[in-house]
Amino acid sequence: MTMLVDDVAVQARLHANRLAAVDLASGRRWTFAALDRDIAACVGVLAAQGLVAGDRVAAFARNHVLLLILHAACARLGAIYVPLNWRLSEEEIAFILADCEPALLVHDDGHPRGVPGLALAALDAAIAATAPVASVSHDGHRPSLILYSSGTTGVPKGAMLSERNLAETGINMTMLGRVNADSRVLGDSPMFHVIGLVTNVRAYWMNGGAVLVSDGFDPARTLARLADPALGVTHYFCVPAMAAMLRQHRDFDPDKLRGLTAIFTGGAPNPAADILAWLDDGIAMVNGYGMTENGTLIGMPIDSAAIRARPNASGVPTARVQFRIVDDHGRVLPAGTAGEIQVKGPNLGSGYWRRPDETARAFLPDGWFATGDIGLIDEDGYVSVVDRKKDMFISGGENVYPAEIEAAVAGYPGLAEAAVIGVADAKWGEVGHLVFAAKPGVTIDSSDLLSHLAARLARYKLPKYVSQIDALPRNGAGKVQKQRLYALLVGA
Repeated sequence: MTMLVDDVAVQARLHANRLAAVDLASGRRWTFAALDRDIAACVGVLAAQGLVAGDRVAAFARNHVLLLILHAACARLGAIYVPLNWRLSEEEIAFILADCEPALLVHDDGHPRGVPGLALAALDAAIAATAPVASVSHDGHRPSLILYSSGTTGVPKGAMLSERNLAETGINMTMLGRVNADSRVLGDSPMFHVIGLVTNVRAYWMNGGAVLVSDGFDPARTLARLADPALGVTHYFCVPAMAAMLRQHRDFDPDKLRGLTAIFTGGAPNPAADILAWLDDGIAMVNGYGMTENGTLIGMPIDSAAIRARPNASGVPTARVQFRIVDDHGRVLPAGTAGEIQVKGPNLGSGYWRRPDETARAFLPDGWFATGDIGLIDEDGYVSVVDRKKDMFISGGENVYPAEIEAAVAGYPGLAEAAVIGVADAKWGEVGHLVFAAKPGVTIDSSDLLSHLAARLARYKLPKYVSQIDALPRNGAGKVQKQRLYALLVGA
């Protein structure tokens, strides 16, 4: 008997002919019945390659519906899917491959990199030529995905996530984002990231909605797709840097985006000024918070008045996620006091692949996960993320959070982007170094920028140094790489 082992299999029985996925680059479309069939056939392809439960299947390829099919097939087979960040150097890719030891590498660039390989086009042909394999019951708590950290600091480590963990992101996003059977998400965030692979997929298939897969972000093309009534996009999730590029593009016209339920952002701090600018144009910009190890955790209400009242907040958790704020000794702090965010719930992954020491540091014995983020919870339960714990520096005995300075400078006329890091100082121990990039053709005076900040921040928070560069270094997920920025500024 065929078992209904995942959301696609269920929707294939409930709504066989409902649209499930579109590959926008080719125009190819899948109903839930066709998607279920291709996933089942992909299981047969993997089995024919000799893969068994527990094997890792890596993928080095740009966004395509076939990658979602491959991931789902791995889960049904019991294998573990490992998407690779194609923006990394070959040395970094080699490190990850050596770490996860895949039995197969699916690729779209013709380079198997010393691993048994299968081209993405060959996988597609094999799926079409292979009979579907009947699904059997499987353990939803075993890992089906390893997502490697984006590499903002240190050596990449792989977070292990199960189908049960990933389903929680679908449930949380459903509740927070008003996802239903009529929802259509445009997915152009890279599928080596939790946003592109999980947040942009699980809630929609869980509810019978459709996933429209783009092969990459391009501001003009993305704006056109968001405005296209034939596509009917209702949801769009991106990092703040992508949202800023949309807004700055000459084709930006908010009147053409009225069909959106909201634009959702996460993955990096989103300046309040940017959020309010979208609201002023009549489009809800909904901030949220999540991470590789936990998926989507919290989000703001899709309500302009609520967002305006707390533009710096990241949102409220669903009842399925526990949040607490603790001090350096693990003691729970009162409302309104900043400390480390810790979370607990069925969304939490099982640890880091082959990293027992790092797993023990973050995945605590009592079931809580130490996020390394600094935040606070107000009296009404709204969570605000202040900064990364590791980004905080101490100047003259005072804790300074770079994200607070970055938020204060956001929206300065002509400013394209800015970041702050702590650097050593003989007198104060550490001081801030503000690095910014100006918009094309704009000249910004550093002293004017500091005067702007002086009117908004305590004196000890003011950066001692200011530097201008062409663009901030970012990783494949759009996050500023502060380690690279530090090396650029101080040569360390």
